[in-house]
Amino acid sequence: MEPYRIKVVEPIPLLTREQREAALARVQYNLFDLRADEVTIDLLSDSGTGALSAEQLAAGSIGDESYAGSRSFYRFRETVAELTGYAHILPAHQGRAAERILFSTLLEPGDTVVSNTHFDTTRANVELRGCTAIDLPCPEAKNLDSREPFKGNIDLEALERILANPGDSRVAVVVMTITNNGGGGQPVSMRNLKQTAELCRRFGVPMILDAARFAENAWLVTRNEEGYRDRTPRQVAEEAFALADGCVMSAKKDGIVHIGGFIGLNDAELAKRCNQLLIATEGFSTYGGLAGRDLDMIAVGLKEVTDPAYLAERADSAAYLAQRIRDVGVDILEPPGLHALYVNAGRLLPHIPPHRFPGHSLVCHLYLNGGIRSAELGSLYLGEEDEDGNQTKSAPFELIRLALPRRVYTRSHYDHVAATLEQIAKNPESVHGYRIVEAPAILRHFSLKLAPVPN
Repeated sequence: MEPYRIKVVEPIPLLTREQREAALARVQYNLFDLRADEVTIDLLSDSGTGALSAEQLAAGSIGDESYAGSRSFYRFRETVAELTGYAHILPAHQGRAAERILFSTLLEPGDTVVSNTHFDTTRANVELRGCTAIDLPCPEAKNLDSREPFKGNIDLEALERILANPGDSRVAVVVMTITNNGGGGQPVSMRNLKQTAELCRRFGVPMILDAARFAENAWLVTRNEEGYRDRTPRQVAEEAFALADGCVMSAKKDGIVHIGGFIGLNDAELAKRCNQLLIATEGFSTYGGLAGRDLDMIAVGLKEVTDPAYLAERADSAAYLAQRIRDVGVDILEPPGLHALYVNAGRLLPHIPPHRFPGHSLVCHLYLNGGIRSAELGSLYLGEEDEDGNQTKSAPFELIRLALPRRVYTRSHYDHVAATLEQIAKNPESVHGYRIVEAPAILRHFSLKLAPVPN
């Protein structure tokens, strides 16, 4: 059961199908543009969407809003330093700001960044520096149905090849994303992290953790990796941070707050350069674009998130929804993680070709049928088209992500999600595809416009 009780509730919108049809047409079929009061169950993201605890709210009430040297910063820094072991802690307003500052300082145009999988904003911040982002997911990640427990690992043989023979492009950094969000929310094993760190040291390349979901990764390690089943999630997390040269983190995930993030580093010179850019673009070193109350709430959230009781319930909640979806005959990426479930839209809607975006089609029909907002991770997100609109690259898999906000929805809400998927699965041929009408050059899925294409 949930290791908490509910003290405050918020009504959720209940629209008619006709109202949802009008809303989706108004935003030209991009669910990012829907108003929150047009969404019944919002599974678009787990970033900044969790519920605060009473202790976090209490901590926020004593936030020190001094421009420089606030007490809140020192409480925040002490908590982050104890968890990560890093000597230099720089606050930022969220993870993508931390990425921008680090990459702007660390990368030179033409460099290469290697990762188990870059997520969208990470890749964008690499490419905006004129650099190349290369993903090296492990071979096991290609099998969506296998129950391999660590499909978020990096391909160590491929990594060694590229570090030994980088060609004309310098490999400036290896970024390990834990858990691997772009790879289906799958965890990275401690064995894989250790071997990656050893390769990086051998070739003189820093290893940085994208630690947005470090606690969930640690929990799955304690469940599935030999040698760690008698360890606490906190102990596993501390060991993971110790293996790396630093980290970037969006605290909107495993900090369980609505805004915030940080950079952690051991390299004093790199930290100094990052700090100069932080001051110029985010705010002074002791607030980094955040209010003091935010810093205090992050400090509490980082402690709460490694509580085994909290993590056990989060895992059980995700497993409950996963089983309900399987029971209605819809396939997901296996095994289910904690922060999201990834539905195999390509398998559910085989009549829709990749250039008509089956993942986005399923996203739209989940909203039309049940008021559920989710995100596509398929050819709309990863594909490419030429100037005439002809597809030149499709995604390896057509998925949608059902991201699970922390401490927000109950099992009856998840029953509604599964029932809506069941309704679609009974008549999948009724779902039609979409075409792109307008799209920006980067991160197009956030702001593009689409139109339906009849079957």
